[in-house]
Parts: sequence; structure tokens; C-alpha cells
Amino acid sequence: MAASIESLLEEISGVDDPIEELQCLKTALLSIPLRDLRDSVSGQRFNVIFSLLHSDDREQVELCVGILERILMALGPVSLAQNYRAELQGGLTHLNESVKILALTQIGRMVEHPEASTEILNNHDILAATIRCIGEEKIAVAKQAIQSLSKLSHSKPGLDKLFQTDLLQVIKDVMATSDIIRYRIYELVVEISSASPISLGYCARSGFIAQLLGELTGDDVLTRATSIEMVTSLAHTQHGRQYLAQQGIMDKISNMIRGAETDPFSSLYIPGLVKFFGNLAIIDSPQQVCETYPVFQNKVFEMALDPDPSMIGVALDTLGLLGSTVEGKQVFHKTGEKFKAVWLRMSQIAGAGATELRVRSLDAISQLLTLQPEQQTEDLLALTESWFKLLSNQPMDMIRNISTQPFPELHCGAMRVFTAISTQLWGQKLMISTPSFMEFVLDRSAGQTKEAKDAKFDLVGSLVCSSTAAEILGSQHYIRLKSYLREGPYYVAAVAAVSTEGAD
Repeated sequence: MAASIESLLEEISGVDDPIEELQCLKTALLSIPLRDLRDSVSGQRFNVIFSLLHSDDREQVELCVGILERILMALGPVSLAQNYRAELQGGLTHLNESVKILALTQIGRMVEHPEASTEILNNHDILAATIRCIGEEKIAVAKQAIQSLSKLSHSKPGLDKLFQTDLLQVIKDVMATSDIIRYRIYELVVEISSASPISLGYCARSGFIAQLLGELTGDDVLTRATSIEMVTSLAHTQHGRQYLAQQGIMDKISNMIRGAETDPFSSLYIPGLVKFFGNLAIIDSPQQVCETYPVFQNKVFEMALDPDPSMIGVALDTLGLLGSTVEGKQVFHKTGEKFKAVWLRMSQIAGAGATELRVRSLDAISQLLTLQPEQQTEDLLALTESWFKLLSNQPMDMIRNISTQPFPELHCGAMRVFTAISTQLWGQKLMISTPSFMEFVLDRSAGQTKEAKDAKFDLVGSLVCSSTAAEILGSQHYIRLKSYLREGPYYVAAVAAVSTEGAD
């Protein structure tokens, strides 16, 4: 096979229009398993393919990119760094975005490898060109540049090169291009900062994080909304949260929520502030966050009752996120009538309105009602039962009616609510006491999409795995549920065709 690749390369170099030969080479390369390809391509020189990238013929360029993707993935990072460094550097300034992405992807591979990374770190021009790709018009190119550069945070030499040489000025120059590019640089900074406390230290000392945090309270509300997303990403790591706490950012965001009452444009950034605390609560402690920053919980409740769909959606997601934990359930329960009003609103949204909000409400309801077997204390079971019965006068019928409406996502959302209560004793008792409910569960004709079948299967599986289901539902239903589970989600019963003698 190595010989045939070599002969194809010779043919390509000897013709003016190599499209057919390139297609043959691509087919030959794809026919070889990647694990065997290294032996076939090692020792070959593919400079002719790189040279053919310099063409106005888009088909030729795309073919060359496909061939090089296959070849370069088969070569080790060290071989790449030693043999194709110059060609990849040229790819960074190519007019075609596919060529740029190819070069950036391979540079990312080399940066990750201890030996190959030395070759790249010693090449200032490659790194400078990679940084400049963040300023490219095509977002796919910028994303790949960010991904490749963020891998430099895995080593001290990489961090030193980025932040302690004149590459730092290159980053700042690119950053000054526009608001959009500035936030791409922030994305890189957050990626690097998230890697470790050490890498965060480099980013902090460079001044980038202070600049990002300063934009939280800037005059431009759209900039404020974008910056809060970045800060939320930074808070996903423990060292990131510690840094933000030391800088007083949690208090600042809490004050921003409080001050939003008098800002007519606050609807543009308030959802982001709420998401920040929602993520913080789920990572740390819902109780601690809600008690330390009561304005957060009050704002979530207020947004759930707001007529603005963008506010309602974020509130529902946050209520579901926090309510998925036992601590979150208890925090909401302590608010008494306040949460009751929110819960009734959630029920109202689930029953009528825009489909997207109905689905988000059903998902939040199912998260709030879910209790794992080890969490099912008497008090918590009483709590989830009381919440379920608050949904309507006939909550089982309400959720079942939603599931029969001609929207697959609503059907799945309703099934998730039933799955949430299926492991709880009171839920199983309601199921068996609701007329025709078990027939509804076992009926395979309801919900014909793959997602609907999967959702029904999850409900059946949850019931079968419950230690109390056989006793509560009865042996006949339990045996049918086990058969359903054994047959799988997509089972179709065979229908016998009966022919009648003499029929037309």
C-alpha cells in the first residue's frame, strides 16, 4: 500500500489538473485503518499536497485538506513538528478556513505533546499567527485557535511563553480589534484560568481577568450580559470561585440584582446574573447561597411570576436545577406561601401556553418531585406528595392529558413527571388507583417518536426497579411491566395475516 501511495503522489505531481488523482489518493487513504496508516505514510513526503493548497480551485483545496487530515492524524506529534512545521505555519494565513482549521488542529496536537511542544514554543511566528486566528471572521477558525492555545496552560513553559514574552502584546493587539474579538480573548483567558490555580494566577497577573470583571458594571448592558456568562464559566472550578469571592464578585452581582429594579434595560442581563447564582448554588450549597444572597432566591420567584417569557424560562430552569437537590427542595419549602404561588404558576405554564415554556416547566416540576430511594424520608415523601397534589384537582389526569397532546416534547415532559413519582410509594398508589392508568403505561401505541418511546421505557424501567412496585401495583401489572422492559422500547407485536378462501 505504501508503494501505491508513493506512485499516486508521483502521478499527482506530474499533472496540471490533479483532481482525479487526488480523489484516488483520498480513497486509498480512507481504505486503510488509521492504526495501519502510520506505516504506509511514514517516510513519504507530502509536500506536493501542501503545495496544491495554493489554488483558487475550491474542490482541489478541499480534497487536499481531506487527504492531509487523514495523513497528519496518522503521524505522531513529534514527526509533525519536525517535518511539517513550516507547512502548517503557512496554513494559518491561508484564505480557506478549512486549511486554517486543519493547521490549528495539528498545532493543538503538537502543543499537548511534551517533546513536540518544545518545537512549537521555540517558534514565535507560529504562536503569533495562531493568536491572530482568534481575530478571524469565521467563528470556527477562532474557536479552534482558542482550543489549541488553551492547551498551552497544561505546562509552565507554555504559560511563560504566552504571558511573559511579547506574545502577550500580540494578544492585547488582537483583543483591541473589536468588542466581539475582545470577548473571544476573554473566552481563551477563562479556558486557561480554569485549568489550574497556577494558570489562573498567570491570567490574573496579566490584567485580563480584572478587565473582564470590570465589564460587569460597564455602561453597555449587552457587554454586561456577555461578561456575566464568562464569569459564570470561571466559577465552574473551585479555584475560580475562590478567586471571585476574594475579589468580592458575589457581593457585586448580588448588588447588581438589587439595583436592577431601577434599570429599564435590566432584562438584558438579569437572566445571566440569576444563572450565575444558580450554578454557584448547585456546585456549593443551595441553602448557603440562598441564605447568603436572599436577593437571588427572591428574584427567581419574581421572574417565575413575570409575564416576560425570557424571564420565566430562566426562572423555571433555575427552580429545576436547585430543586433537583434535597437541600434545594427544603430551601423552597421553608418559604411557605411564596413557593406555593410559584408552584401554582408552574402548573399553569405546564398546562397552557408556548410549547417551549410548557416543556421547561414540566422538566422543572419533574426535578422538584424526584427523590432517589435513599432520599425518601417520611418528611420528604410527604413534601413531594403535597406538591404533586397542588398541581391541580386531578393531577394524574392533568399530566396524562398533556402527554396525549400532539407534541412529542410535551409527551416526553409529561412522562418525566410520571417517572419522577414512580419510585415513591404515594406515586405508585396514585397510579394504581387512577382508572386505566396502568393500561396507559403499557400501551405502546401512544407516542410514536423515538424520544417518546424512550421516555415511556424509562417510566416502565423505573417502576420495575422499585422494591415496592410488585406489591403496590399487583403481580399481574408487574409481570406485564417486566415483559415490556424485556422486549425493549421499540418492540412491535407481530400481527398475523389471515387469508380468506375465495376473497378478491
